[in-house]
Amino acid sequence: MHPVLFYRPGERLSLPELTAARLDGHVVEVGDGYMPADTVEGADARATSIAHLVPARTAACRATAAWVLGAGDRPPTVHHVRRAGPHRVRMEPTARVVHHDAAAPADGILFIAGVAVTSPLTTAVELVFAALRHPQDERWLRALLQVSPGLGAQTRARLQALPRMPGRRMAIDRLELLLTDQDVVTR
Repeated sequence: MHPVLFYRPGERLSLPELTAARLDGHVVEVGDGYMPADTVEGADARATSIAHLVPARTAACRATAAWVLGAGDRPPTVHHVRRAGPHRVRMEPTARVVHHDAAAPADGILFIAGVAVTSPLTTAVELVFAALRHPQDERWLRALLQVSPGLGAQTRARLQALPRMPGRRMAIDRLELLLTDQDVVTR
């Protein structure tokens, strides 16, 4: 999405002006900003809306990446980012962004509208492990599996190929349960 088509409150138009335009049907809300009502909300628009929350040398991950990739209607209330390279990144703590220090695999990062985002497979694997501790992440995983055909099988294969690590067996079992539930729903 071209940056000219995305309006963040306070940049070119104030929040009251954007709210009035939304009420008139000229713009629609996407994440932290607005875009013209006659444009398609895709991954590029969603990535543009969180670009200011994803610092350089980091990538959107977990629920944030799932939302950018098309899962869910509303963005997560707390966004997640992780290192996108071998070097550590210093970030000031904020209430809106959680920084994970583990580096994303180099082949697991996509650039959407100039914003680094973990790939669907990397995001799904992260969400399976995150769902073991944070049940709300299971909703994002379920939504991501629904919008990405074949991702469940790829995630299963990736988890089974991982070396021994804590929680791997539980993650595989959780994914199997989700895939079984999804099969029942889609029949």
